[in-house]
Parts: sequence; structure tokens; C-alpha cells
Amino acid sequence: MTARLTPPVTARDHAQGPPEAPVTLVEYGDFECPHCGRAYPMVKAVQRSLGQNLRFVFRNFPLAKSHEHAEHAAEMAEAAGQQGKFWEMHDLLFEHQDALEDENLVAYAASLGIDAAGAAAALVEGTFSARVREDFASGAKSGVNGTPTFFINGARYDGLMHPTALLEALVAAATPE
Repeated sequence: MTARLTPPVTARDHAQGPPEAPVTLVEYGDFECPHCGRAYPMVKAVQRSLGQNLRFVFRNFPLAKSHEHAEHAAEMAEAAGQQGKFWEMHDLLFEHQDALEDENLVAYAASLGIDAAGAAAALVEGTFSARVREDFASGAKSGVNGTPTFFINGARYDGLMHPTALLEALVAAATPE
């Protein structure tokens, strides 16, 4: 039996693409995970290929025991999201996976026009840790045990982590039977 996404996508989620798109791809990811780093350009490629036929959703699943900076990177993405800059931060974090120390995260926030002092304080105070934990808990409920884990229209994708294979699965999901 295929694992199902729990809870389903809502307005709370960070999404790119129209809500009425025929296919929704959800990624549970970790900004420090090298496998997620390799999946990042793959997701960008399928987004370009499918255009308005795809809604992409990202949920945080930091594997903090393996990746010491993953939790704070996820919190910084959420801090940026509060100011409408989630996707810009998402991209910066994946493009700079080798530099995710707190001072780097604050510098990325500043480069996006986010108050650096406020961003630094949010990390120290754990302002966005509850939001990250909610994403993580939803992943655990959905059967996520590693990153990246993808769901296509609510069903876990267990196919090859290759752009062509993922694109084929997305096109199949978007095509009515």
C-alpha cells in the first residue's frame, strides 16, 4: 500500500504554481541534505517542463541528527516566508548548502531585504521552530523516513530519483485515465 500525504496540502503550505494544477508535487526536504541538493535542480527542471500544470509544495524535514545546520536553515526559510520570501530563501539555501552556519543564514536574509538583526533573533529565540516541527510531524505521519521524499497528488513517489522518471510520473498523474 502506498503511503499517503497527511495532512493534505492547504493554504498553510509554501506552494509554487496554481492550486488548480492537475498535479501537485510535495517534497519533504532538508536544506543540508546532499540528496536534496541533487534533487533541487531536478525539481526546477520539472517545474519548467510542466509550467502551470504543476503545483510544487515544500515541507521542512530537517534531519538534525545528521545535519547540524538543517534545523536553523529550515527556521530561516520560515522567517523569510513570513515576509513573502520563502522561495527566494529556499533557492539560496540549496544553492549554498556548504555554508549554512547561522552567520550565513543571517547574511542570506539581509541579501533578500530581511532585517538581519530580526532574523538572528528569530534563530536564537526559536521563533519558527514550532512551524518546522509541524512539518516534520506531518512527514512522520506520512511515512517519511529520509530526504528527499516526494508525494505526487498525495501518493508517495518511490520511483527513480531521475528527472526523466519523475517527469514521467508527474505527466502520468496529470493525465486523466
